[in-house]
Amino acid sequence: MLTVSLHGIKLHAPIGLYPEEKTEGNDFEIDVDVFLATDGHAALPFVDYALIYQIVMDAFGQDGELLETFAKAIHAATKEKFVLAQRVKVAIRKLHPPLGGPVAWSQVCLDE
Repeated sequence: MLTVSLHGIKLHAPIGLYPEEKTEGNDFEIDVDVFLATDGHAALPFVDYALIYQIVMDAFGQDGELLETFAKAIHAATKEKFVLAQRVKVAIRKLHPPLGGPVAWSQVCLDE
């Protein structure tokens, strides 16, 4: 199994359920892992992680409120782009979510 990962993609976007999140925005960190089968006699499959980065940027350029929606969009686009992927894992963390007290991050992870 070959795993190609792009971790720690950081961005700021006006995403969240609360009105202030839409005006002030939130900081996010995204990890994407692409898992591919390998054949001991063939060259290893190639995954261009620049394309993974673009998939994440495109997803976060859309309107939305739920991290689950963005995780699903990134997961689907990654599976579509890399058809040989047996599994894709997407983790999205909202850094310091506005919950009234100190919280490092909240996370949604889609792994299938």
